[in-house]
Amino acid sequence: MKIYVKNNGVTFVGKSWQIKYMIKHYMKSFDTVAEWIAAENNSHSK
Repeated sequence: MKIYVKNNGVTFVGKSWQIKYMIKHYMKSFDTVAEWIAAENNSHSK
């Protein structure tokens, strides 16, 4: 399972059940994809 977070979106690579699980996991932390991308960009800029 791989997850690529870019400035314009998120790309999941894996089996369908893995992707579904990870989306549910990240939904607990972030309400939108934009929030997730912003959080990733902030963590890499520090």
